[in-house]
Amino acid sequence: MSASRALVERYYDAFNRADWEAMLDCLTDDVAHDINQGQRETGRDTFRRFLERMNRSYREQLRDIVIMASTDDGRVAAEYVVHGQYLADDEGLPPAHGQRYVLPGGAFFAVRDGRIARISNYYNLQDWISQVSGG
Repeated sequence: MSASRALVERYYDAFNRADWEAMLDCLTDDVAHDINQGQRETGRDTFRRFLERMNRSYREQLRDIVIMASTDDGRVAAEYVVHGQYLADDEGLPPAHGQRYVLPGGAFFAVRDGRIARISNYYNLQDWISQVSGG
């Protein structure tokens, strides 16, 4: 297994354990985070605040994770299925009352000096909204 692929595997393993510090340890100080259908945020401290917000509103596990790395080990892609529960209202989204959802997603990573320097997450927001809205 390539070093970058192992890094992303470690990142997702930490996510599934809700070990936010272990996730943050995988990131560069200046990590760029492209939020699905949102803006880019920069920095490990900003990512920490993102994780805190997500932890308040969602409980998620990623399953069926497939990780692929480029031959130069600088880029990694992952595909997975999110199994989650919507716990508390998230700004601009439908009200939360414990709704469960299953949603395919993916991410692209750039790796620099053995750490994740960019994370770009993608999923179908309209599908998620439909699931938590009962549609």
